[in-house]
Amino acid sequence: MFDKLLQAQQKAEESKKRLESISVTGEMENGAIKVHASAAKTIKSIEITDDFYEKSSKEELEEILAVAVNKALEQAEKIAQAETAAMTQEMLSSMGGLGALGNLFGGK
Repeated sequence: MFDKLLQAQQKAEESKKRLESISVTGEMENGAIKVHASAAKTIKSIEITDDFYEKSSKEELEEILAVAVNKALEQAEKIAQAETAAMTQEMLSSMGGLGALGNLFGGK
């Protein structure tokens, strides 16, 4: 049983590292604003073109930037959910399944 817990912890760490290595981007105004994040939901960088920065108001920039950040984080969340589902399925399979309970998690 203890071995299974250690395996689960190790798999969780591996999953976290994979999520940190996956990049997602939220983009607005035809690429004038780009927010780059990891699938672990860490903002890595923000790009704003000079042209958009010069032509927009502070309020417009803040509003559009917030939307771009949310887009990037939504993509990150979808990837994290898929990673968690795959890890859960793998752990259930490695434990020999849980009978009918395993079917709740997409098991066969």
